[in-house]
Amino acid sequence: MSIWSSIIGGAAGGAILGGPIGAIIGAVAGHYLGKKMGDGLGEATEQITFTIGVIALSAKMAKADGHVSREEIDAFRQAFKVPEGEMKNVARVFNLAKQESTGFEPYAWQLAKLFHDRPAMLEELLCILFHIARADNVIHPAEMEFVKNVSDIFGFSAAQFDRIRAENLGPDKADPYEILGITRAASDKEIKSAYRKLIKEHHPDLLASQGLPKEFIDVANEKLSVINVAYDRIEKERGMK
Repeated sequence: MSIWSSIIGGAAGGAILGGPIGAIIGAVAGHYLGKKMGDGLGEATEQITFTIGVIALSAKMAKADGHVSREEIDAFRQAFKVPEGEMKNVARVFNLAKQESTGFEPYAWQLAKLFHDRPAMLEELLCILFHIARADNVIHPAEMEFVKNVSDIFGFSAAQFDRIRAENLGPDKADPYEILGITRAASDKEIKSAYRKLIKEHHPDLLASQGLPKEFIDVANEKLSVINVAYDRIEKERGMK
């Protein structure tokens, strides 16, 4: 069963999470079962919670630039390969989050709490938001501000956000050193260490083991590719071996 069909399936209906994500689960599934957050969520429930959080924050980001349209939902569907038959589930969550008056902050705080011990998962969520924001080939200032505010709630420093932003602008639009989170004054040894650390922390297999749904693995692979290209550029520039 895909994560999209699970949104209104038994697993999605089986989580009393509380907060805005729990409210959306309840509204979509129609009933609550299971455990409260903090009592040991199952992997499937965490994956669904992550996914609903992504959709909800995407809806809030769509409102941030003052333009919410069907095209934005279509962009989400294309980016994450949502089967046409499951689009109604995604659209239902998207519209619920878009229409309710709560700001984005409660969703971000709830996700920050759930994945506080897995910062790579929170970083991946920021990458997913960037991926959606640039679906129209431009990241609007309001969207950039939105992602930065979510990053602050997730606990990332300004330097960490600069690295994440650079990674999501791509190797052709960002300084390769910034993508690796280092300065040009770094030694070859420091560059290699930073590169290996990023590759290890953001390897798709590790993210999957931490609860990243397979539907989002393409974004993780894209991030890994950007990191590799940035390192290759630095390696050639410096004549590193």
